[in-house]
Amino acid sequence: MAEINHFEYGWITPALSYALSVLGSILGLICAGRIRTASSTGQRIWWGTLAAWALGGTAIWTMHFMAMLGFAVSGSRIRYDVPITVVSALLAVVAVGIGLAIVGTGRLSAVRVLAGGLFTGAGVAAMHYTGMAAMRLNGDLGYDPTRVGLSVLIAVVAATAALWLAMTVRRGIAIFASALVMGVAVNGMHFTGMSALSVHLHEQRREVTGAEVGSLLIPIVLLVIFGVVGLVYALLAAPTEEDRAAAAYLDARRAAPTPEPVAVDTPDPVGLRARSTLARPGAPFPSRRDHPPR
Repeated sequence: MAEINHFEYGWITPALSYALSVLGSILGLICAGRIRTASSTGQRIWWGTLAAWALGGTAIWTMHFMAMLGFAVSGSRIRYDVPITVVSALLAVVAVGIGLAIVGTGRLSAVRVLAGGLFTGAGVAAMHYTGMAAMRLNGDLGYDPTRVGLSVLIAVVAATAALWLAMTVRRGIAIFASALVMGVAVNGMHFTGMSALSVHLHEQRREVTGAEVGSLLIPIVLLVIFGVVGLVYALLAAPTEEDRAAAAYLDARRAAPTPEPVAVDTPDPVGLRARSTLARPGAPFPSRRDHPPR
């Protein structure tokens, strides 16, 4: 059995993976909060897609890949099968998207949250072990069934909590605190699943095919950067509840009929009305004879 090192570069890789999971969770929670307040089906699909990308793509899959940078097996190089790696990313995004669709449509209930959490958690676990299956090395992978089951349970519980938070949390401090907890849960699921792994090296060494981690790192980092920038831009460009309320108020004011001015007959003892006509061409000069004493 080969020696496995999960922290080849020290704590930098788990720290970065945790930071990515928290960042993705914050953006995902904000986007998911817009689903239930959306006024049309198109807007709900739009915000659901962005939330699925933030949670599934950034908070879960990118965190998984960043943590894998610190994974090493003594006596063997590690490469990755690119198509299977892409499939693992799609699994995470699609699983989260379906879970959000389950809890984000109709009335929020415990049954919906549990069903969405079960489906999403199973999809996240499938993403993790699909990503592990994409590894290519001079050895055979083995898993401890007990720890695998524990990692799946953590994934389901974490997904259920994430979906419930996504539909209920609205305030900034609560979103940040929830993202911190979700980051712990996602990383806990990953490293629990990694602890179930064992590698048995082949007696005869052969050429390991696939992409190196370094060749995948640059496109993934660029994808994360553009994805995060796009999510932030979408959130800043979208009108908030206060903006919609102000627009509705202005529309109501424009639609309201303008009241007609009411003429009021007030007394004019000194002839001010007559004097106001002096500026008009041909207007006669007022005289006190026009107003005899009373």
